[in-house]
Amino acid sequence: MTGSAIDLRKIEETAPALVSLYKSAGSSLRKHGLEGGRAAVYLVLDYSGSMRPYYDDGSVQALADRVLGLSAHLDDDARVPVVFFSTEVDAVEEISLAGHEGRVTAIAAGLGHMGKTAYHAAMDAVIDHYLDSGSALPALVVFQTDGGPINKLAAEKYLCKAARLPLFWQFVGFGNTRSSQFDFLRRLDELPVPQKRMVDNAGYFHAGPDPRAVADPELYDRLVGEFPAWLTAARAAGIVRA
Repeated sequence: MTGSAIDLRKIEETAPALVSLYKSAGSSLRKHGLEGGRAAVYLVLDYSGSMRPYYDDGSVQALADRVLGLSAHLDDDARVPVVFFSTEVDAVEEISLAGHEGRVTAIAAGLGHMGKTAYHAAMDAVIDHYLDSGSALPALVVFQTDGGPINKLAAEKYLCKAARLPLFWQFVGFGNTRSSQFDFLRRLDELPVPQKRMVDNAGYFHAGPDPRAVADPELYDRLVGEFPAWLTAARAAGIVRA
């Protein structure tokens, strides 16, 4: 399969505000040997109480737009399932090229109480959605959070069990770079193979206290940088169809 799932002309017609993001994402995919590849793309968004400033200042919406620009190369349905989570799953919605502007901010505005941070609830929702979709594609799950989970054991168990599925979890941290809140994510990123999980199915990078300030090329490089190695390992293990 060659070329992007959705071509530039469609982006120009349907979502002109995403054109520069689409082009930047395409450059990163080429750099990492992923041009012409196909994958389902998911977005998981932390809706815990400490996340309010990032919704208010547009950081979360900006991440959603960037993920949509990436998805247009990988998935021809032009839709990204979005899981909002806090103490439990707050919503499972979709964003698409048409009407993407402000969509995530608008959804969040209607969700009400912002709870704590339960990674495992969000992971369970993604797994269910993926299995229910019947997709044969591998999936790139962009999982955004600003801190550690309320149940670390459950989060680790879910990640290890999910290693048997064609899902790669790319964690993105919002917040102070030096915060110990992200120690757990660093640990998840480094869980041993094969003692804990079949393949290395997760990556982590820190987007800092102002995620909007991360340049598009850098963000896309970080979002897809570990995906090719996982694809190779997952194919070798029979998790992803060759």
